[in-house]
Amino acid sequence: MADQLTQQDHELLRDTAARFFGERSPLGAMRQLRDEQNEVGFDREVWREMSEMGWAGILIDEADGGVDLGYRALGTILEQSGRTLTASPLLSTVLSATPIISRAGNEAQRADTLSAVADGALMIALAHEECPRHAPHRIATRAVKNDDGYVINGKKTFVLDGHVADRLLLVARTSCEDDQREGISLFLIDNALPGIRIKRTRMVDSRNAANIRFNNVQIPAGSIIGTVGGGADILDPVLDGARAGVAAEMLGSGQEAFDITVEYLKVREQFGAPIGSFQALKHRAAEMYCEIELARSAVYAALDALDQKARDAAELVCVAKAKACDMLELVSNEAVQMHGGIGMTDEADVGLFLKRARVAQQLYGDVVFHRQRFADLIGL
Repeated sequence: MADQLTQQDHELLRDTAARFFGERSPLGAMRQLRDEQNEVGFDREVWREMSEMGWAGILIDEADGGVDLGYRALGTILEQSGRTLTASPLLSTVLSATPIISRAGNEAQRADTLSAVADGALMIALAHEECPRHAPHRIATRAVKNDDGYVINGKKTFVLDGHVADRLLLVARTSCEDDQREGISLFLIDNALPGIRIKRTRMVDSRNAANIRFNNVQIPAGSIIGTVGGGADILDPVLDGARAGVAAEMLGSGQEAFDITVEYLKVREQFGAPIGSFQALKHRAAEMYCEIELARSAVYAALDALDQKARDAAELVCVAKAKACDMLELVSNEAVQMHGGIGMTDEADVGLFLKRARVAQQLYGDVVFHRQRFADLIGL
């Protein structure tokens, strides 16, 4: 159904999402969650409303209870959520975990999870990362087969919403060395199994993640998704979708930080004139604008390529995430600097965008990772 959406459809979705986040999840809502040190990390009522609009099932086939609008539509929503820094399971469940089940889950796994996710009743977190920096195939967590299924030992870091998820989509190694693409397997497991220890962490952007340890965790053989040792073939395209989605959120954050800064340049006076009239600041604002528009083109191209299953989708995703990282680095830094001393205080909203930028830049690969991956993909 994704390829049936027109430009007018996307514009309507954008306006709907912008109005929803502006009314139900403005920047003040994120501040409140942070200040009260909310244990969940997002507003469950807001998430229920998002699910009622079909957003939780946006990548799920209609036959499985979703609406199947595709990555461009989800990117449109994420872009608007980035403007208000809204935290929700859109990243953890909808973008990162559910597509794995949609692509490779068996009939029982799909029936048991996808409609519940689409209804907003089930949260799934992707337990994947193990290194300080994104390394999708560097997996040391081991799944050893026994008579009852598999025994899991290892640890995971940076698991988005891992502390509140109902289930974990675990990436573990069933064979080969720790840094090889082969031998990776995927498992859908209950996060309350004996031997699983989950520790909530609070990141610099005030959002939540989790560190998870697995100590002789027994899981049934039916937990595996896809084939034994073939998990990378499922995981890689899903990670590309996640990277493009995060880049879309970063695009929205960059646009909002820019808009806030431009408004400040118009009202802040120095030497009897608005500082926005100073040529040096005009040039810096113009550079910010150009970088945002370049990032917008790259992000939209990547999202469309994913929906069209284009052969160069992975390359376009690398370009989009790398460009989004560069753009948001520049825009978030300049936004704080152009606000002067007040930009360094918690009173100014631009500082919140800078903090989110630093986390989003690392999520699913920073600019260095994606430049190297792009070079590898084109054979350099």
